[in-house]
Amino acid sequence: MLVRFLLIIPTIFILMTMVFFLMRITGDPLTAALGGRLTPDQLAERRAAAGYDRPLIVQYFDYLAGVLQGDFGTTYSDNTPVSEVLTTYGGATFELVVYSLIVALLLGVPLGMVAARTRDRWPDAVLRIVAILGYATPVFFVGLLLKLVFSVGLGWLPVAGRLSTGGQISMSKILNPTPFYLLDALRLGDMELLGDVTRHAILPAVALGILTGGIFLRLVRTNMIGTQDMQYIESARSRGVAETRLTTRHALRPALIPIITVMGMQIALMLGGAVLTETTFEWNGLGYMLAEYMKARDYVAVQGIVMMLAVIVAVSNFVVDVIAALIDPRVRY
Repeated sequence: MLVRFLLIIPTIFILMTMVFFLMRITGDPLTAALGGRLTPDQLAERRAAAGYDRPLIVQYFDYLAGVLQGDFGTTYSDNTPVSEVLTTYGGATFELVVYSLIVALLLGVPLGMVAARTRDRWPDAVLRIVAILGYATPVFFVGLLLKLVFSVGLGWLPVAGRLSTGGQISMSKILNPTPFYLLDALRLGDMELLGDVTRHAILPAVALGILTGGIFLRLVRTNMIGTQDMQYIESARSRGVAETRLTTRHALRPALIPIITVMGMQIALMLGGAVLTETTFEWNGLGYMLAEYMKARDYVAVQGIVMMLAVIVAVSNFVVDVIAALIDPRVRY
């Protein structure tokens, strides 16, 4: 497991190097961000002051030295330290991914169990079609559809944002706020604020959760069907153990182990989907800010956010591997 942990370091290093050099293909960040707004002389002066007129390899080692000290640079579009952008908006993305995972598990696991129990009958066929639609439909389309039905049509839930204006006023009263609105609402003990936070989170979480929920449904179904044919299940069935108990107590746990493993890979998919979901719902997270900084051609900010997303994916996969090894001692890395 120590080797598996140490592999995170070269993984992040390679990703960081690739992001740095790929971003430089179109030129230095300053020219990309301000090239059309400054005269050539002004631009040359700014490039020299920022050190972008030096050889690329020198810039790379300077960048590495800064990253090792926690300095990811400063954005050009709003003059904010990238580390501040990451801490401010990273919590919002993390919160959305956690909500979405909960939705995916609540949808995928029980429906996968139902599909396995009704194998090759009409409920199984319907659920398999639902699963395919879930992970094949683009997340932004699902988001727009949910907004049209539940926000514009029925008016039950907010169209966009993380809080209403009243909620933002209430949240501003909290001392030392965290990036997690749900946690802050619980700290404040304000039930109205808690409801506001929850209402704003439902549609983005469902839109992103459906994407992964369909995959979980298929995995649970396939693994439970395989488990139900095993000898120890047949033995339990011959002893008169009820089918419900066989499904929920004996077959479910082995069927969940592959899901935990896949969950690590799905986090990468969810972070990619979070960019589209946050943009669709104007959810102020890393994905939303990534799109905004890309529009502004602020490559310093884009570089920092992509780096952070890569680190989150690498660490999440390691944590998932640890959990899988704890649940099933046969798993070794």
